[in-house]
Amino acid sequence: MKIAIVDDDPIVCQSLATILAATHTAEVLWIANDGDAAVSRYFASPANHPDVLLIDIQMPGKSGIDASKEILKKDPAARILFLTTFADQSYIAQAMALGAKGYLIKQDVTAVGPALQAVMAGQVVLGAEVLGKLTGDHATARGNDSAYESGESIEGLLNERERDIATLVAQGLDNRDIAAQLCLSEGTVRNRISAILDKLGLTNRTQLAIEWIREHR
Repeated sequence: MKIAIVDDDPIVCQSLATILAATHTAEVLWIANDGDAAVSRYFASPANHPDVLLIDIQMPGKSGIDASKEILKKDPAARILFLTTFADQSYIAQAMALGAKGYLIKQDVTAVGPALQAVMAGQVVLGAEVLGKLTGDHATARGNDSAYESGESIEGLLNERERDIATLVAQGLDNRDIAAQLCLSEGTVRNRISAILDKLGLTNRTQLAIEWIREHR
């Protein structure tokens, strides 16, 4: 696995690189210390595209959120995993809404290696503290007009087939794999996911995965 690290603290960058190399978890392609540098390095060459981009939130100049938005706009397949000291619900919501594959708190450095492997396997990864924040505020990932109100369960709002699909989305499967597993067409899966998102007032499958994980952890 090849990764890139973006953090304004050189010590953090070097420590992560050392730990990941020592555990044979990942090869570090490059390191950047701010969002602008990250975008430049990412698009300097196709060879610079990491399997997973490990990025901080707050940095001088362009933030990790803004840099990730720019990268995902040009490369929607990019896997972005946030690693930050900030557990604010607003940051978590922004990160997951833009399509990040995970959000970890720096204090839990031992979780970085397994998290990278989980992201590579197609899973959405949330640290324990992040899940706690989401549990404390069910509305973080939902729209204001959602029929999914506080106290109601996803189980009660979705039918059996929709629950099957939501389970597989939370496991990180893409539409093709979900279709194959449930013997459906990709178009049907895509339409069913859109219907689920509308029903729950969510905007993307990552938010659906978060809500499903939160409710079933």
